[in-house]
Amino acid sequence: MRSEELGETLLPKRLALPIFASDPLSSVAYATQEILLVLTVGGTAFLYLTPWVAAGVVALMAVVVMSYRQVVHAYPSGGGSYEVVSRNLGANSGLVVAASLLVDYVMTVAVSVASGVDNIISALPSLADHRVELALGFVLLLMAMNLRGVRESGKAFAAPTYLFIGAILLMVVTGLIRVAFGDAPVASSAAYGIVPEDGKDTLAGLGLLMLGLRAFASGCTALTGVEAISNGVPAFRAPKSRNAAATMAVMGTTAVVMFVGITALALISDVHIAEDTCHLSGFPGDCASAPQQTVIAQLAAAVFGGDHSVLFYAVQAVTALVLILAANTAFNGFPLLASILAEHRYLPRQMHTRGDRLAFSNGIIALAVVAGGLIWLYDADVTSLIHLYILGVFTSFTLSQIGMVRHWNRTLATETDPAVRGAAQRSRAINFSGGVTTALVLVIVLLTKFTQGAWLAVVAAVVLWLMMRGIRRHYDRVAEELAVDDARDGSAQDGSARAGAVRPSRVHGIVLVSQVHKPTLRALGYAQAFAPDSLEALTVAVERDATGELERRWRELDVQVPLKVLDSPYREIGKPVVQYVREQRRSSPQDAVAVFIPEYVVGRWWEHLLHNQSALWLKSRLLFTPGVMVISVPWQLTSSNKANRPSRRAPGAVRRGEPTARSEQAARSEQAKAEAPERA
Repeated sequence: MRSEELGETLLPKRLALPIFASDPLSSVAYATQEILLVLTVGGTAFLYLTPWVAAGVVALMAVVVMSYRQVVHAYPSGGGSYEVVSRNLGANSGLVVAASLLVDYVMTVAVSVASGVDNIISALPSLADHRVELALGFVLLLMAMNLRGVRESGKAFAAPTYLFIGAILLMVVTGLIRVAFGDAPVASSAAYGIVPEDGKDTLAGLGLLMLGLRAFASGCTALTGVEAISNGVPAFRAPKSRNAAATMAVMGTTAVVMFVGITALALISDVHIAEDTCHLSGFPGDCASAPQQTVIAQLAAAVFGGDHSVLFYAVQAVTALVLILAANTAFNGFPLLASILAEHRYLPRQMHTRGDRLAFSNGIIALAVVAGGLIWLYDADVTSLIHLYILGVFTSFTLSQIGMVRHWNRTLATETDPAVRGAAQRSRAINFSGGVTTALVLVIVLLTKFTQGAWLAVVAAVVLWLMMRGIRRHYDRVAEELAVDDARDGSAQDGSARAGAVRPSRVHGIVLVSQVHKPTLRALGYAQAFAPDSLEALTVAVERDATGELERRWRELDVQVPLKVLDSPYREIGKPVVQYVREQRRSSPQDAVAVFIPEYVVGRWWEHLLHNQSALWLKSRLLFTPGVMVISVPWQLTSSNKANRPSRRAPGAVRRGEPTARSEQAARSEQAKAEAPERA
């Protein structure tokens, strides 16, 4: 796609919702399950806490959504939490948010895909032994779809997301109607007992409080991905801020309704689930290897008449699909944030480059590789991965709300319009409430999850923070080194220093020669065309007979360039050449040395192994010598002709400036249209 077509990739609200909100919408599929898994460590004794924990999660969702609606209005340029914190709390705090979000985006992919595979296995238990392979395959599929571009991936993901919302709401409404008519659904696990962990069924006081807080922290997975809309405001159609805020409101409302409905049905149908399957008394089969059904699977079976009904399979299919596609939130958020960080010189600049389909291809590929590695390392186990989750989200939530409070304080310090001041005061109150709430949740998450694996996410964020600061220092150091000195500019008489190119006193040309053939003669001709002040050919005498033959041919062809032969008693080629070139520099420091190296251009990958090895080594050494210019003089072998043909299938051809058949045809068509009025 041409750069001018970027506007055509902007998203209407109906596509933006599945692209940016599929993660928080799909998180309801496992948020209730994570709450129950924590509370059942005490058997069934503490399941009465479930409604209170769920109420806390709902209240937190409302606060966070309202807070981020203020962000999208105040900072419509994208960047979300990173931009808010960087502008209001400083660059270092902004990097804390950026590192936390990058880690959390990786975890979003890993957890969403692993959870989706769990739901597939709930419907098809025979696939349990292929859990990791399935998860990695889905990550590759998501990467490929996102490399096709934002709009294309949005169209592909819209239907599954809306089908998931419809299926969950249908299940909830059907279940509640059955309850209203006295036919409450009963889960298949309702008859199982739950064996409590040692001493956990008698928890009281502080121990019970910590258990409730741990369940709340696990339930907060429902909030993951909420900030993605604030990061992606530039991808919305105009008016961007209003459309983004409306999409966020729809996302929050829908997620809350589904989460409350699933939690209510889980309690009504008496779902029993445990972290260790062997703690379920009465569980059929081998508890060490047979998987449990997920909460969604149990509810669908209870509401729709068993785990062989059509609607059961329909719910499982769309749930698994949307959980896997929920990783798309990260595949949009991670590359966007990485692009902004690269633009600010905190990440390699390649992250800011758009690919052929105007997607940030390098960020997409990097995310897929790291998330795939985590899935492989943790065997695609949701319970193990979930402990690394949500820490980064609440770090960014908290700092961004504090940053927004400072933003509104600055606005109020200069604003005199009563209407604007009133709106700013309301927004400040919302952001202050959000900051206090999310700070408390962050403390809870740290206390309850740190020793269970969250420490690894903290370490990863710290390493990322240090790495980004190091990259910025490197770019700043290079920029300072390359900057033109103003004082020197003023003193330069001919303006050459102003251009950064101080003219050498003389240029001494050296053509490297291995044998007398066409590439050598072309390099000699090219060097002579440069008209250096002096020119010589240089060869290394490794074998006396071969060197003698080369000198004989040189005289026979009457080459008008002197041939210098370097002796090499230890049969080295590179070292004598490098030493000779450096001696030329030392003898005349004000002169420049131009080294011309003939090279073969080949068309097959294996031919690179057979040619140019000495040339590559010499170039790598000479490039580190100040005042030495290395010039490659190519000679195209026959095999290179095929590689040089324009190909419609060459990825990146148009972006790299290589014309494809389609682009050439389009150019001719545009030229004909332009000339048509003139002919008329």
